[in-house]
This record gives sequence, C-alpha cells and structure tokens, in this order.
Amino acid sequence: MKTLRDLRVGETAKVVRLHGEGPVKRRIMDMGITKGVDVYVRKVAPLGDPMELTIRNYELSLRKADAEMIEIE
Repeated sequence: MKTLRDLRVGETAKVVRLHGEGPVKRRIMDMGITKGVDVYVRKVAPLGDPMELTIRNYELSLRKADAEMIEIE
C-alpha cells in the first residue's frame, strides 16, 4: 500500500482510500482530501514535517502522520 507520505516533491497522485476513524477521517475529508482527487506535493519542510500540498487549486499543509492515512495510486 502506497500512502501520501511516500510521495516526493514534484510528484502527483490520485487518492484511492482514506484510512482512520471518526473525527480524524472527517477532518481530512473536510480539508478536501476525498477519493479520486489529485494531490501534488509542492514542498516538504526541512525536517520532513509538514508537507505542503496542492489540492483542488489551493495549498494545504499536512502532517506526515495524517498523510500516512491517505492511500494513493
């Protein structure tokens, strides 16, 4: 299983599935990360956390712990 955390700067992937439970999963979906959406990795912080993503034409910072819950293809 490949997750969003595995992507490098400049790569794009499509969200296949969201893992996680309850409020955590709901928060990720509220940020616009849903099944079928394309995610582009713009930057990664110097220490590797967080990641800056482009989703639905806006920028989003996401912790790597949350990125592990997002399965991609």
